[in-house]
Formats: sequence, C-alpha cells, structure tokens
Amino acid sequence: MQNNIFKALAHPDRRKVLSLLRSGPKLAGDLAAEFDSSWPTMSRHLSVLKEADLISAERQGNQILYRINTSVVEDTAGALLAFIGVSQNDNDDYEEAAE
Repeated sequence: MQNNIFKALAHPDRRKVLSLLRSGPKLAGDLAAEFDSSWPTMSRHLSVLKEADLISAERQGNQILYRINTSVVEDTAGALLAFIGVSQNDNDDYEEAAE
C-alpha cells in the first residue's frame, strides 16, 4: 500500500491537489480549474490519489466531490518521520519548544 502512496505523492500536481483539499472538500471541476492540465490528465491524477486512498470521491448528481483522507496522510507522514529516525513524540516536543 505505501508504494502506491509514494507513487501518488511523487507528482507535484497530485501534491497540489492534496494541498487544495486541506481547506475542505472540492468538486472535480473546481480542482481542475486550478491546473493548466487537460481533463483526462486531471482525471488520471485524481484516480492515482484515490487508488492510494489519499482522497475519497462522492458522487453528487452529475458532479464528484473529493475529500482528503487525513488518516492516511497522517499515517504516511508518521512513516516518513520514522524512516528518518524522528518519532512522533520527538515531533510533539519540537512543536512545544517552538511555542
């Protein structure tokens, strides 16, 4: 599963989609309007993100509403932190020190 996640995160447009969804759910057309890419290209990016379970899609009539799957994103961030030797507790200590 993590290989799909890293593949999805490898493309800057897919990372931008995740960034846009951080502020809340968005319709497919609204997301596509933020890019210069063709609709088939955007559709493929959204499909890759869905396959990695980083986003979910909900059909609303003839439109599709996309949401970020925060639990998967958080789990991935935790795995990356562990990979470089930073535990979640280390990160909490860092945030407290910054305050």
